[in-house]
Amino acid sequence: MKRSLTIMAGLVAGIALGGGALAYDGTNCRAPGNCWEPKPGYPETVAGTKYDPQHDPAELSKQAESLAAMDERNAMRVKHFKETGEFIYDVSKIPGAN
Repeated sequence: MKRSLTIMAGLVAGIALGGGALAYDGTNCRAPGNCWEPKPGYPETVAGTKYDPQHDPAELSKQAESLAAMDERNAMRVKHFKETGEFIYDVSKIPGAN
């Protein structure tokens, strides 16, 4: 009984340790965990190719505009709270905010 448990434990340990070899997918890794390789036909430089996302500057500035508007609303809320002691979340309900 003890011998069969020892053999089973050895088999389980061998499978666990050998699992890494079974996961090899044929890529050439520069470093452990850095195994990304481009597909055949992918260009060396992306700029100017069909893979270039070509972001519109107006689209990229939307988040900055949104954050500036949020800061402005928060400043109105804080100002009203300091003046009256009443916190109003909805900026349209603050007297004189519009």
